Amino acid sequence: MQDFFLIRYGSEIVQRTGEHLLLVGIAVAIAILISIPLGVLITRKKALRQPVLAIANILQTIPSLALFGLLIPLVGIGAAPAIIALTVYSFLPIIRNTYTGIMNVDPAVREAGRGMGMTDWQLLSRVELPLALGVILAGVRVAVVIAVGIATIAAAIGAGGLGVFIFRGIAVVNNQLILAGAVPAAAIALIADYGIGALERQLTVKR
Repeated sequence: MQDFFLIRYGSEIVQRTGEHLLLVGIAVAIAILISIPLGVLITRKKALRQPVLAIANILQTIPSLALFGLLIPLVGIGAAPAIIALTVYSFLPIIRNTYTGIMNVDPAVREAGRGMGMTDWQLLSRVELPLALGVILAGVRVAVVIAVGIATIAAAIGAGGLGVFIFRGIAVVNNQLILAGAVPAAAIALIADYGIGALERQLTVKR
């Protein structure tokens, strides 16, 4: 009986799961492209550290429905505001972990690189980022799990995804519908957390 919702809504679950993964994948990819350079920047420009982290913290505290609502007049409904919101919520863990990972590189290793005549870019790309990669991945891992959860709420603004089942189930008081959205979303979060965590541990051991 517990598997009934998977059979009844199987084809739509596959469709909504694809929509969910697309929202999360695009948002986290954009966040990585923005957040890692920002994290690197604040390791070089200490005066920017507090403002950048403060802004990322503030953005993280905005309730998701409120942020979706603020974005609707600017970009309309659908996937666009959902992706922007999910990107915003992914900033903080990636920026913070990029900064922490680079700053925790052994100063002796950094000095050895400088002693070999490395430029700042060479030191960053060949020494600091490879050594910080495990910590950066931990930030990406947190960002992905957060995005998977918040993406369910994006259904409220017509973005699709597994939240469609949840909102539909709440509207008609149908637990099967709610489970059809909640169970796959939880499974995605757990699989992503385990997969990225395993990669993170592997990189940490290699280091």
